[in-house]
Amino acid sequence: MKDQLGADSQRRMETNPLRVLDSKLEHEQAIIATLPRIADHLCPDCAAHYAAVKRQLEMRGVFFKENWRLVRGLDYYMRTTFEITAKGLGSQNAVCGGGRYDGLVELLGGPPTKGIGFAIGEDRLILSLQESGKGAAPQGRDIYVAWMGERAYATAVRAAKDLRNSGFSVELPPTELKFGKALERADKLGSRYALILGDNEVSEGSWTLKTLVDGTQQKFTEPELLEFLKQRKSGS
Repeated sequence: MKDQLGADSQRRMETNPLRVLDSKLEHEQAIIATLPRIADHLCPDCAAHYAAVKRQLEMRGVFFKENWRLVRGLDYYMRTTFEITAKGLGSQNAVCGGGRYDGLVELLGGPPTKGIGFAIGEDRLILSLQESGKGAAPQGRDIYVAWMGERAYATAVRAAKDLRNSGFSVELPPTELKFGKALERADKLGSRYALILGDNEVSEGSWTLKTLVDGTQQKFTEPELLEFLKQRKSGS
């Protein structure tokens, strides 16, 4: 089988075997289709990490497709690699790509440091935005979700998704912050409201909304909250 591959792929088998999967040569595609798939050969820790990444995307309603042939060009990537594509750009539809590189800082002589990064193709991104008809994003946020406690996290993710689907700009911090820090962050971002979700709010099904300009607070059920915010947004 190796003899049926081109010179570049044969060289890559010695220096970076995964790059063979990235070959665009037509006569190599049938051979590559028979090769083992990366996701079928993960160690237990990597398999658990991969499942957690997919679960987080599903919680947020982010559509994704698994691509067992996705290969980044730099060797320091580990575990997660990704590309973000956009419609309307033809075959060159990738506007962003990146992945994890937890060992890169240590490789360069620094302390063990977790890391993730990406690169954006600015020309493709601009073309994609023009194609979709979207203009500049408004400054500030409508709502900052201040969540506290492990039980509140899943509810916070769902709330942020539902609010965004209803047309609101939402900031959802990835880690738990103390109440004061959360409100300070919300204020710096120019948020109009802070949605406060803790274990009590989740248990009672009564969510607290704080209007940051005057400090007033109100409690709502989830449907009542959406209706209240929609009315405020429309000015009714």
